Amino acid sequence: MPGDVPPIGFLGAGQMATALARGWLAAGLVTPDHVRASDPVPQAREAFTTETRVRAGANNLEVVALSELLILAVKPQSMPALLSEIRPQVMARHLIVSIAAGVTLKQLAEGLGPKCRLVRVMPNTPCLVGASASGYAAGEAATENDLNLVERLLNAVGRAYRLPEHLLDAVTGLSGSGPAYVYVMIEALSDGGVHMGLPRDVATALAAQTVLGAAQMVLQTQQHPAVLKDKVTSPGGTTIAGLHALERAGFRTALIDAVEAATQRARELSKLA
Repeated sequence: MPGDVPPIGFLGAGQMATALARGWLAAGLVTPDHVRASDPVPQAREAFTTETRVRAGANNLEVVALSELLILAVKPQSMPALLSEIRPQVMARHLIVSIAAGVTLKQLAEGLGPKCRLVRVMPNTPCLVGASASGYAAGEAATENDLNLVERLLNAVGRAYRLPEHLLDAVTGLSGSGPAYVYVMIEALSDGGVHMGLPRDVATALAAQTVLGAAQMVLQTQQHPAVLKDKVTSPGGTTIAGLHALERAGFRTALIDAVEAATQRARELSKLA
């Protein structure tokens, strides 16, 4: 087995499952014949197989039987039915990793049994390009070896942080939903460039590269964003004029509100599961 990673089964073959599978394949941790997936939607199965070259069918129990690491990647509202279906087939060999927003470890344990080895993860889609930001929390029966495996898989496609479970909804609101906020920002910056006369392709590339470079500066220098911001901001210059416009428009407040709204929605989903 590549890198001693056990056979992986995805229960749910949507976009996040596809992103994780592609990321692990690209990192060389698994090969297509080392992974299986299931999904009730034919289009999802076809897209998963097209993107990953991994076999995907409609039978959840077949995936459970062929796997040791199960990734629960269904919508939160579909989780109770899935847990009820697979519970009789989940064995001691199985490590269960849930990436469903808002579904708690307690709910997973109630659905699968208290002895089940559980880890709850909140990844995000940039795992597709090796740049995911993930948080994870362990169930009571999970071992250190289980957590080392999960951390290894997540760090192979980005950065992972072990957290108390009660903080995972905030991870959902920040990094889980955050890529969408950044895409809107890149689109808006590109629109601004076009408004000022730049060709669309150049404006979008400049905007995306600027976001990438700024993020790398924060991660690599370990300096506070405010310090880095001040280094770009000259007295009476162009940047302070732009920052003034952002402050006047409530830019900071809008982003804080977005994280808060997404976090609250994750908490609501946990009550629906």
